[in-house]
Amino acid sequence: MANQGPQQGEGAKVTRRTLTRDALVASICGGVVALMVGASYAAVPFYNWFCRATGFNGTTQVATSVPSDAPLARTIAVSFDSNVAPGLPWKFEPEQSEIEVNIGQVVTVFYTVTNQAARTTAGQAAYNVAPLTVGSYFQKINCFCFTEQTMAPGEKREMPVVFYVDPALAKDSENDTLKTITLSYTFFPVRDAAPKPVAAGEAEQRKGG
Repeated sequence: MANQGPQQGEGAKVTRRTLTRDALVASICGGVVALMVGASYAAVPFYNWFCRATGFNGTTQVATSVPSDAPLARTIAVSFDSNVAPGLPWKFEPEQSEIEVNIGQVVTVFYTVTNQAARTTAGQAAYNVAPLTVGSYFQKINCFCFTEQTMAPGEKREMPVVFYVDPALAKDSENDTLKTITLSYTFFPVRDAAPKPVAAGEAEQRKGG
């Protein structure tokens, strides 16, 4: 019985060393995971910038001005596709499924979106065009995909897209037989939707109530 005291003391030391080692390993692992997550978030903006700059993977371009020359006589069909990712209770569809445009012609089309939930929800759209090689020629002047969209319960909204097909496409021999371009959007849910700002008049009404 006299020897149990030292044995118990050694056991306590071993347990403390094990706990300290485990805590250190857990801290290192946590730091590595945090670094990887941070790197992945940093990579997303870089990837988006790369795609917009090059048209990679069918990413459309952002135009800063309308074409200076008159539209070409050559026409091309532009079809519109809409999708909603799981977890976002929205109805999302184009007002027209397809239109015929002249290359270089500035066109405005509309999508409609309805929040079918009984609560405020938010989403943001990703987009591309097909064939993927046409991304560098599809120029968008205005688009709802550039900002997060917050929708009140039951709200319905029209969202415009202003675009043109760059006349440079007609000089690319690989696109001589191209007849149709498909513009596709997918809305993804955004967590923790930010509340809409309250106008000054509404704030006074709420105080009065």
